[in-house]
This record gives sequence, C-alpha cells and structure tokens, in this order.
Amino acid sequence: MTAKSCSANRIHPSHNPHFTKVIIMKKICIAPRLPAFIVIAMSCVMFATSAMAGTSDIKAANNQVAIQIVSTNVDYTETGNGRLGTTVGKLDTETGGVPGYALSLSVMKDVWLGNDYFAAEYDHASGNTSYTGMPITGGVFGSLAGSSGATLDNYRVRYGKGFTLDHEFMLTPYAELGNHQWDRNVNYGEHYAHDYYGAGVLGQYSPVSRLVFSANALYGKTLGSFITVNGGGGQNGFSGNLGNSTLYKIGIAADYAFAENLHGNVGVDYVTFNYGISAIYPLGGGFVGWQPDSTTHYTLVKLGIGYAF
Repeated sequence: MTAKSCSANRIHPSHNPHFTKVIIMKKICIAPRLPAFIVIAMSCVMFATSAMAGTSDIKAANNQVAIQIVSTNVDYTETGNGRLGTTVGKLDTETGGVPGYALSLSVMKDVWLGNDYFAAEYDHASGNTSYTGMPITGGVFGSLAGSSGATLDNYRVRYGKGFTLDHEFMLTPYAELGNHQWDRNVNYGEHYAHDYYGAGVLGQYSPVSRLVFSANALYGKTLGSFITVNGGGGQNGFSGNLGNSTLYKIGIAADYAFAENLHGNVGVDYVTFNYGISAIYPLGGGFVGWQPDSTTHYTLVKLGIGYAF
C-alpha cells in the first residue's frame, strides 16, 4: 500500500455535509506676616499628605476582588514546513473576538518582605472565530472559510514585592505561573493546552486621588504544550506533545475608586507564544497526520468592578 500523508488538522468539514466550516494643584496663600518656620512646617505637612495619598491609593487598588467582562481577540496561524511533501507556508488561521469574563483577587500586605504582592486570576471566553484555510486534498490558502467554535480558559497566580518610588509610584517585580486551554471546534474537535512560568514587573502611578494607572510586562516560557485531535469520519485521532516556546505578556490598566470599597477598572492585555510541530501519528487507512507549527496572539480587553478591602 502506498502511504499517504496529511496534516491532521487539515481534515476539514468539507468532507462532512453537516459541518459548517468553519479579538489638581492646590494653591495655599500664606499671610506674609506668618513666621517662616510655620510656612515651612505647613509645606512639609502638605507634601507628606500628598505622598501618602498616592501610596495608599495604589495599595487600595492592589487589595481587592474583582469581576470583569472580557473580549478576547484571537489571532492564530498555522504554517506548513513541507513535511512529507505537504504544503509550505500558511495553512489556516483563526481570528475574531470571543466574549467572556474574568475573576481576580489581589492582595498587598506586609507579610514577609514588606509590600508582599499576591494575585490570582481566572478568565473564560466562549464563542466563534472566523476560519480561513484549505481542504485536506490541497489547494490554495483561503479556498475554505467559515465560522469555528472556540472556548478559552486561563489561570494564573503571581507573587512579588512592591517598592515605593517618588511617593506616587510603585514598582513590583513578580514571578508568575499559569495555564492555558483552548478547545477548537474544527474538524472533529481539537484541544490545546500548556503551562507557563515567567518573571515580570508591574509599574503603578497615582497622579491624583482615587486614580491608579498600571503597566506590566512579563517574559516567560511555555511547558507541557499538548494537543488532542479527535477522530472521526473513519480516521483515528491522536494526542501528543507540541514544541514549547518563549511567551510574552504586556498590559495596561486603570483603576478608579468611586468609594472606599467600590472600584471600577479597565485594561488591555496582550499575550503571544508559539506551538512547535508535533510528531507523526497513524490515522488509519494508510494516512498519517500531525499538528504543524503555529503562532498565537491574544488581545484581551477588560472592563469591570471591584471590592477593595
């Protein structure tokens, strides 16, 4: 028998008629006859009050539990390398916004090192993306297009220490661990997963009372990258490891205290990583399959409320 080859995720629903194929400056006036030492003392009190306000607002933003609505923009691309004579170049893409929500908890207290920072977050998104690709039998990228279901789950925890800078600034280096899951509803279903670890830094600035701006960046590595491809249409599925990669995350956010305990927040996060090509697996009927190289970019837009404690 002559062995035939294919990329497992090229088994498109074009073979299944029931499958639809498939992002304020106060100005204080002092009477000139007041003694100079009183003026100096009052100025020092004003400066200290302003400095404490900035730091306390940042800490308040870092001690809350929050819920957010989230839109995750997916930008995923698979690329063929010509293995066993298959297509070289872009194979398929998944793009579009997927709605969801996020739950988070953050704490900054003097526990061990001083200004110890702990944060945990879970986000979930479920919806559809736009699929563009080609049939298993070959052809040109873009010859197949449609809608594809997507479910995304992310978990992360952080630990770090905050350093106060210039009264209204705080810099918090941190370590982060996390997990990512993606259920992709192409072919007969595919599931992607990986863990990751990394180091990052969170910068925060409180320019006025109640308002805190944040920016963060993380450099990390994925590990345990894995895929499960479901079988169907007379062919077997497979499960196997994928190549790991560097992972980058950046984000910006703003937090405003409407009241002592009630906060509103908005933010944007960007994440990118790669999956390396899998091994070759037998699919039955003389066919073999594999998962090709891919690149993933996620952009998450978040809007929510929090309870500060």
